[in-house]
Amino acid sequence: MTTPASPLLVIGECVADIVRTDGAPDRVHPGGSPANLAYGLARLGRPAVLLTELGPDANGKLIRSHLESAGVEVRAAEVARTPSAVVRLDGQGRPEYTFDIGWTLPPTELTAAPAAIHLGSIGAVTEPGAAAVLALVERWRDRAQVSYDPNVRPALMGERVEAVRRVERCVALSDLVKASDEDLAWLYPGEPVEAVAERWLTLGPAVVAVTLGAEGAFALTADGRRERAAAVPVTVADTVGAGDSFMAAFLHARAAGTDLAGCLTAAVTAAALTVSRPGANPPSAAELAVALGEGAGVSPKA
Repeated sequence: MTTPASPLLVIGECVADIVRTDGAPDRVHPGGSPANLAYGLARLGRPAVLLTELGPDANGKLIRSHLESAGVEVRAAEVARTPSAVVRLDGQGRPEYTFDIGWTLPPTELTAAPAAIHLGSIGAVTEPGAAAVLALVERWRDRAQVSYDPNVRPALMGERVEAVRRVERCVALSDLVKASDEDLAWLYPGEPVEAVAERWLTLGPAVVAVTLGAEGAFALTADGRRERAAAVPVTVADTVGAGDSFMAAFLHARAAGTDLAGCLTAAVTAAALTVSRPGANPPSAAELAVALGEGAGVSPKA
């Protein structure tokens, strides 16, 4: 009999994405980077627990139902209303957000060490809830692998110098960090992304991965390895949730013992499947397996 994999604990926000298009009624989609990641992990067959906040409103019920439909265990502190974001898509399918979000996660205790912990986005840097997130990670990081995705939202990050300080604190707590080139461009204007990734490695992570949109992704390790994967060519519906699908597939592959090149290949393929259809709709394990079997457009390089 196969022993079920231990759950990965994801900590962070849920957001109701209100997609607004001129001449059409609003469409509400479950969102929030940590929630998307937990959903993506569950779709790939990796048990996931999401520690978050939800309101008792219709948006909260929609998000909970969505997450639980994939098998995510939702542990949500109740807040007055579920966070939301109005999303407008530009001509390339890239989202622009207007947020109505608070993050007040109370101090939380765990009864047992999770297999791994993921933190990121608004929940990792927005007070007062960020203090509870970081305290939890600091208590358990010696017994669980920690991953982090800053998923920068400039409208919510405040003054840049302080934002960099908060992000780098999270980087220093983590074993694996993933960021986009857009994240790094906002945090460190004008700096080459590989130089930033190399500097982040000196803060403590074993692996730093950077997504480059249509240029694919690369990963660097503390022991000097470098891997690249080209993007998988697809027709883009929109890019919502692409980075979260990338991270979910990377974490899933890494937990299965896949080497760094294989993790990147799985991650860029999952991201491609997600951008090929509307919304944060990550692939199932079967869909990803089929896409990886074809191997089109993926070319890991040393």
